[in-house]
Amino acid sequence: MGKTIAQKIFDAHRRDNPSEQNVVLDLDVVMCHEITTPIAVTDLEARGMDRVFDPDKLKVVIDHVTPSKDSKTALQAKILRDWARRHKIKDFFDIGDNGVCHALFPEKGFVRPGYTVIMGDSHTCTHGAFGAFAAGVGTTDLEVGILKGVCSFRLPETMRINVTGTMPAGVYAKDVILKIIKELTVNGATDMVMEFVGPVVEQMSMESRMTLCNMAIEAGGTCGVCMPDQVTAEYLWPFIQDDYPNIDAAINDFAKWHSDDDAVFAKEMNIDVTDLVPQVTFGYKPDEVKDVTAMQGTPVDQVYIGSCTNGRIEDLREAAKILKNHKIAATVRGIVSPATPKVYSQAMEEGIIKIFMDAGFCVTNPTCGACLGMSNGVLAEGEICASTTNRNFNGRMGKGGIVHLMSPLCAAATAVAGHITDPRKML
Repeated sequence: MGKTIAQKIFDAHRRDNPSEQNVVLDLDVVMCHEITTPIAVTDLEARGMDRVFDPDKLKVVIDHVTPSKDSKTALQAKILRDWARRHKIKDFFDIGDNGVCHALFPEKGFVRPGYTVIMGDSHTCTHGAFGAFAAGVGTTDLEVGILKGVCSFRLPETMRINVTGTMPAGVYAKDVILKIIKELTVNGATDMVMEFVGPVVEQMSMESRMTLCNMAIEAGGTCGVCMPDQVTAEYLWPFIQDDYPNIDAAINDFAKWHSDDDAVFAKEMNIDVTDLVPQVTFGYKPDEVKDVTAMQGTPVDQVYIGSCTNGRIEDLREAAKILKNHKIAATVRGIVSPATPKVYSQAMEEGIIKIFMDAGFCVTNPTCGACLGMSNGVLAEGEICASTTNRNFNGRMGKGGIVHLMSPLCAAATAVAGHITDPRKML
């Protein structure tokens, strides 16, 4: 019987089998940020175990509140900063070099097909876009990962999602994953690897694949994953070119991680996107999703474009198509946060930052702050935000605030109109 990509990765990294259903895996990468890691670091210190298993496999960033907004967040940053310096962790990204972790780390080439990756962050599933097994973990698992370079997992089942058809104009990867979550519900892929395949996925850029995998957790998935292919190899080529004689050799090597034709899946789902329209959330769960036409006219106070879901250069380019030669509504605050310094620089070079500023947007430094209501765009009670982020939980962006998730195109159109708007008529 054939194997899924997740089963192949588990077999290649298996350190131990404590029970029939539990596997201890060797880790290729342990990612850390200043919200969850300081708790693990201080606990290890208190236990007399202030060590790291391999400083070269630790990737560390200050990204959730940056620069620090108060003494508490400054202390969190200091704990992480001092720890990274103490253990000579070379891949540490502080203010000026830092960006949103799930955009910055792929951009640096830290994730490869077949890797195992953990982080104390639920959206670690983003990195499965490279054909890796990547999962968010709790503090205890993070501590063990930092100390020993291993993590225990239940053997995951895999759900295959086959995306077919032709993507219509004005429809985005964000719309595809929102539609999938709507169909599955927030529990539909619990404890499963969500494997995204099909001609539509194959034609997607790495940025779009990361958008798909980023929101796997919102359907309960442990990890989202795409098959590594030419698109993957081209994205990673600057980092892997010394490992292969040519890019074709890399593509052929990546194929060993593809799920076998006779692999068994716990569930299968087919979605034809030919007639898909832009999707928007309502309520307070990511599976509460409607066509944009059903949400048309809903007023908003703020529009936020950024995050580990949709803050990459592809996202900013799409939003700029709508915003060019337009002003945002006088009743709307527009905020854009390029996900990394590289994205910010590219956006400046391409004139995208100017388009945003001319339209009336506030352009902030790379940060996760607004997404989880910590800084750079927190909502007041009763305020409504159209956002390209990944969660619309009650109070997510500020106590009493309401969040409507949507694509960068839809967010840009909404900013101009002052209410939720179908972006297709503005293209």
